[in-house]
Amino acid sequence: MTGIAILLAVVGAAFFALAARLQHSAVCDGDGGPRISALLRQPRWLGGLVLLVTGSGVHAVALGMAPLTVVQPVGVLAIGMTALLDGRRRALPAVALTTLAVGAFVLLAAGSATATQVAPEAEVRAGLVVLGLVALPGLLGVLSGRPHLRALSFGVAGGVAYGYVSVLMRAVSQDVQQGAFDWSSAASVLGIATALLVGGWFIQHAYAGGPAHLTVACLTVVDPLVAVGIGAGLLGESARTTGWTALAQIACACIAVGGVCVLARREQTPTGSEKLVNNGRAPRVVIAAETFPPDVNGAARFAHRLAVGLAGRGNDVHVICADPVGPARTELADGITVHRLRSRRTPFYRGFRVCLPWEVRDDVGELLDRLEPDVVHVQAHFVIGRQVLRQAAARGIPTVATNHFMPENLFGHAHVPGWLRSAASRWAWRDLAKVYSVADAVTAPTPRAVQLLHDKGFPHPAEAVSCGIDIDRYRLRPARRDDDDPTVLFVGRLDEEKRVDELLRALALVPRLRAEIVGDGSCRAEWELLAADLGVADRVRFRGFVDEESLLDAYANADVFCMPGIAELQSLATMEAMAAGKPVVAADAMALPHLVRPGRNGWLFQPGDVRGLADRLHGVLADPAVTARMGAASSELIAHHAIGTTLDRFEAIYARVTGAVPVPAAEPVPVVEPVPVVELAA
Repeated sequence: MTGIAILLAVVGAAFFALAARLQHSAVCDGDGGPRISALLRQPRWLGGLVLLVTGSGVHAVALGMAPLTVVQPVGVLAIGMTALLDGRRRALPAVALTTLAVGAFVLLAAGSATATQVAPEAEVRAGLVVLGLVALPGLLGVLSGRPHLRALSFGVAGGVAYGYVSVLMRAVSQDVQQGAFDWSSAASVLGIATALLVGGWFIQHAYAGGPAHLTVACLTVVDPLVAVGIGAGLLGESARTTGWTALAQIACACIAVGGVCVLARREQTPTGSEKLVNNGRAPRVVIAAETFPPDVNGAARFAHRLAVGLAGRGNDVHVICADPVGPARTELADGITVHRLRSRRTPFYRGFRVCLPWEVRDDVGELLDRLEPDVVHVQAHFVIGRQVLRQAAARGIPTVATNHFMPENLFGHAHVPGWLRSAASRWAWRDLAKVYSVADAVTAPTPRAVQLLHDKGFPHPAEAVSCGIDIDRYRLRPARRDDDDPTVLFVGRLDEEKRVDELLRALALVPRLRAEIVGDGSCRAEWELLAADLGVADRVRFRGFVDEESLLDAYANADVFCMPGIAELQSLATMEAMAAGKPVVAADAMALPHLVRPGRNGWLFQPGDVRGLADRLHGVLADPAVTARMGAASSELIAHHAIGTTLDRFEAIYARVTGAVPVPAAEPVPVVEPVPVVELAA
């Protein structure tokens, strides 16, 4: 019976590993953290739940057939299984060490452990012990501001709760086998349900803060330690264990724990002072961007924020982008090295420049050969991104590609006629899929953006990683108002897919409401005339491009933010408004529903429904208490999009595609030797 129980426990561990993989990916891909209402709509999370329940059932059967100290430690195999499912071949030595140690532990336990009856009094004593053991790491996780420490703390708390589940499962299993199911058995079932809910809550939040391997490592160490400790200390299962056998078991347990620690260390996200190194230097990251400051748009601002954030963590960051004036040059700014390639003006949009492939091909190759980057991160698939991605892949350099593109974002610039747009869109998506198919990892800002990639024919896996923002920069800005009239703010390009005309038409239906329009684009003159025709020109202020300080003031002084655009893969402007604590009224289109929770931090409206937009704006502004409540909710929801979390995710992806190993936090980060600045020929 013991052999069959061990085999069933191995099967249960496999189910747990598969469940962890599915649920971790579902939690990480969903905006807003592990909210149960959102997770219940995720097929992957539900599939993981089915596997988890199935694995628990198999595990319960095993517990009914053999002592707790024999069955429970087998669950540690889930960490190795999870690593193998992720393709972590570098982790195989640690997996083998852990597996052998657990195998030896099980053999020793099988020959010495004694199956005992689980009395209700022992269950209560164990419950009190577990309550204390859950509270301490749980409180640490709630108070911690570091995602990785939060994941570790929540994982430990979840492991303690699950360890208690095993004790109660054994008690219920014994009662069922003996036909003595009574009120104490019912109390044990209730305890199982409670412990599963508590443990599940902690585990989902652990998934949101760190990699699946870290959470599984916590579970597979803490769960059996708690269960075996209760079995040996409170249930008397170690009565026949000799001193030498106990020492051998302790040695095997220590080796198993050490193997899991090594495995967890290999898989954890390198953050702060835990940096990846290559040949004695800090990791060198090359970011390829079609647009970069001084360009003013969401993609440019994200690329700059990513580059500066990575450099602040000790990476040697180089950016390859188009020069805003024309000639090629290299400059040092904000702790990063920016290599600007020769660019040309476009006939479509005066502020947008492009590089010609035959002019930048050799420069890109020269830069990659000289820089020898550890990883290349491409931000678009046009000229620069295409050249950098192809040449990096040809040189065997690990590559990551992020998509911020929708054809609708370019049709207005390029003046593509309506009858041609459908065919042009299909061609553009096929081209993107072809270019990005060579990347080692592909990301998009939201789950909706990832789904769009797949819907449009991208054949490989992709993952959602929020663009992230510096929340405190917007949250701490004081408001300075000159009047009491409510103000709605829009920030973005003034191009047709932004549909600012709908905001202007809605403005005419809401008395006293004023509008601040920040940004410029091809439709500005047309919309200024529309404001005059609607009789609201005195209530609309078109500000054009503004500097960063003025933009911060605009967010702080607004009462509500409106994003009527229909082609937003995430909308940094909406995220910035939420960070400033503003309610949001947005179109129910593309990825905007990932940011707006109707009735909580704002409202959605159907694109084209001007009356509906006006009603939503009035509903937010009519009651100051509603405005304040929704603004506070925006501040709460945006916390999951902190730039630190985004940097954690991308550094984890870089580690995955490079196979790099983190250096312990106690070791100093090597000094970065800057690459000599060489002027490229114009």
